[in-house]
Amino acid sequence: ENYHFVLAFLFAIEEINKSPYLLPNISLGFDIYNAFPDHQRTLESALLLLSGVNQTLPNYNCEAQQKFVAIIAGNIPVFSAQIGTLLELYKIPQTPESVCSQSCGPGFQKTVLERRPNCCFLCVFCTDRAISNQTDAEQCIKCPTQEYPNSERTHCLPKSETFLAFGDSVGMSMAFMTLCFSVVTALVLVVFVKHRHTPIVKANNQALSFTLLISLILCFLCPLLFIGHPNTATCILQQVTFGPVFTVAVSTVLAKTLTVILAFKAMKPGRTMRCLLLSGASNTAIPICSLIQVIICAVWLGTSPPFIEIDSHSEPRHIIIMCNKGSITAFYCVLGYLGFLALGTFTVAFLARNLPGTFNEAKFLTFSMLVFCSVWVTFLPVYHSTKGKFW
Repeated sequence: ENYHFVLAFLFAIEEINKSPYLLPNISLGFDIYNAFPDHQRTLESALLLLSGVNQTLPNYNCEAQQKFVAIIAGNIPVFSAQIGTLLELYKIPQTPESVCSQSCGPGFQKTVLERRPNCCFLCVFCTDRAISNQTDAEQCIKCPTQEYPNSERTHCLPKSETFLAFGDSVGMSMAFMTLCFSVVTALVLVVFVKHRHTPIVKANNQALSFTLLISLILCFLCPLLFIGHPNTATCILQQVTFGPVFTVAVSTVLAKTLTVILAFKAMKPGRTMRCLLLSGASNTAIPICSLIQVIICAVWLGTSPPFIEIDSHSEPRHIIIMCNKGSITAFYCVLGYLGFLALGTFTVAFLARNLPGTFNEAKFLTFSMLVFCSVWVTFLPVYHSTKGKFW
């Protein structure tokens, strides 16, 4: 291999001397010295070249006058780097450039090795947020927040916006389930309205039943606010609608439970319980409980309402468009009040579960509230641990 390099070198010298255009009026000569695999012998060869045969006195040459155009330090980069300092003293250029490593292509950056010459380096692949679009880049360049690097780390690509859309499989499934449950509940409401004059519907307190069914339909429709491209209106509605709507549903269950208890107590002597039952005092639980939740939501909107948030960091190739809750304290107040109301309703229904068979509706109310509390407790961790559509 070294012999081939020497032949190539000789051929280049001959071609230069033949041409009247490359170096006119100059004839090149050459001397070849062996670069031994030893630091001392390598520098000794360089001194022999500079001072003359068998002479190692710097700055002294006893032979004929000669001028070095350049020195090629061989094909071993380490040796070339070692004599580079010496040649700089004599202002003699080295060709070719001395390197210990191959050039770093686009997508890589140079990392200098410790205790090695500056020409020795490693090629390190750019990180997942940076690129290099030139050879031997000293440092990778970070892509803007709205862009991400391609797989080769040579240029940046624009990030695509992502959100829970109706066209996605998750969004489509949610919309389908929401509509199905809403339609089923609406059909039950139609049956209740059609048979509202029957003794069964009247005995079941039709006003509370209608209120509960309507609130359940609205509860089932709430997830539709979380699907589609977020905007200011939907961000506000999706955070403050579910609170009052669910509060109406839970407070209606509480009113029905109180009605069952009052009906059972009214059978005993005494006019107080009977008056409370006939006056519909238990129904006041709905407006009172709902008004408290509405006040909390009004304070939320007045202090720090929800707004659109653009997350450019969580996903490397996507910009997540989502709704920020605004005031976290107000959000937890809404959830906390709703959880407190659900737990209180469950407790009241549980204490009334052993009423006589005529009033066994309390057993079903207890079961329904148990399911509601279980779903709510399971939902909260999932809701808080996800962003955008990635849940």
